[in-house]
Amino acid sequence: MATAKSPSYIRFLNLLDTLDRINPGKKLDYIEESLLDKIVTCSHLKESVLVGDLISLSELGSQATLHGRVKNLSVMGYIKMASNTDGRKKEVVPTKLAIKRYEEISKCLEKAAKSA
Repeated sequence: MATAKSPSYIRFLNLLDTLDRINPGKKLDYIEESLLDKIVTCSHLKESVLVGDLISLSELGSQATLHGRVKNLSVMGYIKMASNTDGRKKEVVPTKLAIKRYEEISKCLEKAAKSA
């Protein structure tokens, strides 16, 4: 039975879908979203995250799969690699595009919550 007022989470999902339609070439799959969440969260906490840290997240997939998704995020412009103090390791940092994505998601969440 449908209710007259949809739950906040459903409104939030609909708003996210609208965001995805605005940027159709920038659609992320579940693994890419999970990796980007980890990268942005670490950045927000001022913690460094290395490529090796990301490809060791076995709950998300194999190392080859994760390495490919990290490359995809870089090609799409969501992350960039920076040299670490140890030149053999690459630190992964979010770009302005990634930060903007999370700002837009936050706006969607706030809008969905306000219309509750």
